[in-house]
Amino acid sequence: MDRFMNSPWFFRIVAFALAGLLFTSVNIETDSSKRPIGLNTPGQMDTETIEDIPVEIDYDQENLVVTGAPQTVDITFEGTKAQLITIRNQREFRVYIDLSDPEITVGEKRVPLKIEGMNEKVTATISPKYATVTVQERVTKEFSVEPEFNRSLLEEGYTVEKAVVSPAAVKITGAKDVIEKVSFVKANVELNNGINESINRQATVQAFDRDLNKLDVVIDPEEVTVSVDINIPSKRVPVVPVQTGTPDNGVTVTDISVDPKEITLYGKESVLNAINEVSLPVSVNDIEGNTEIEVPIIMPDNIQKMSREMATVNIKTEKQDSAGNEEEAPEDEEAAAQTKTINNLLIQPVGLNDDMELEFVSPRQGRSNITLLGDPDELRKATASNIRLSINVERLEEGRHEVAIQVNVQNKVKWELPSRNATVTITQRNEET
Repeated sequence: MDRFMNSPWFFRIVAFALAGLLFTSVNIETDSSKRPIGLNTPGQMDTETIEDIPVEIDYDQENLVVTGAPQTVDITFEGTKAQLITIRNQREFRVYIDLSDPEITVGEKRVPLKIEGMNEKVTATISPKYATVTVQERVTKEFSVEPEFNRSLLEEGYTVEKAVVSPAAVKITGAKDVIEKVSFVKANVELNNGINESINRQATVQAFDRDLNKLDVVIDPEEVTVSVDINIPSKRVPVVPVQTGTPDNGVTVTDISVDPKEITLYGKESVLNAINEVSLPVSVNDIEGNTEIEVPIIMPDNIQKMSREMATVNIKTEKQDSAGNEEEAPEDEEAAAQTKTINNLLIQPVGLNDDMELEFVSPRQGRSNITLLGDPDELRKATASNIRLSINVERLEEGRHEVAIQVNVQNKVKWELPSRNATVTITQRNEET
């Protein structure tokens, strides 16, 4: 042996063996460095977790109710990269709780969550693995529905006469102990502020316990129709003319009649009870003879609305002759004075820029009377609704201006204004910050 180890052949064999080992080691490292980092070779196992997978429950839905089961679970899958990609994209599996045994009893149970439709070569781990559920008898009971809405949203003075639900009752299905807790079944009607008319709307039905906690039940039908009759108290009162001012010299007012003789007021019951009539101030200043005028009816305080806003007033007069004897004005329309005065007409500015504000200096409040002259039939047709007073301020800048009042009368009559011009002040509008 000593002779062999000391021979040149021994050293040659050892050197050759070491060279072979070194060559193999270098090739293995080179192949490893050329392989892409992070890519698994075919057949190498990997894992992937998919979250929020829905849970199904298999049970007798006609006779039982199951509560307490999780709605979703997370699953961690282990398999090859190709298998995991297929699972993620196709999702042909389902997660379920099996309570389909016909001999199942009611009560609380700890049950496993299962998965089916999986590739047998893929491992699936469900989280959580178990769920505690309660199996109860399914009960259906009929309940009356109560309409509910915010009465504070009604416009001032309006009240609810009645509210009707159709259908008046619904069927509620759920676990027996939950159905026993039902104390209120309500259909809530969503309203906007300022309701002043009857409504007819769909409303969702909800069930509540005695503490007004919403209960998890099935309601049939889910929606009902709610009809709410909303009215405002009313009262008819007489319109009483009140003479103001003084007619021309030698003219005496003998009678003032009003049309309509009565109007309807709307408002709170307590306010209406305190009103027995509506006074109508009638100015007879400068009246020369029998005259018909339109007078605005002043709405009493705290009243919401009236059936009429204008009244037609007929003024009958007598004149004294030069000898001092009284002369009654002719009764027939052709002999009567062919004039008619309409009071308090609004003068409308036209062409005012959005960034400007306008204020009337004269006439005050931007209103004017108008006297019409013409055939009695035409005068009778003329009302405030077919007369338009306006001023054109389209090219006016800031400052005080005197502008001609433009009159548009639909009837074939002449007209006169106390003043043919209006004085206005135009200023820049202050923008709110």
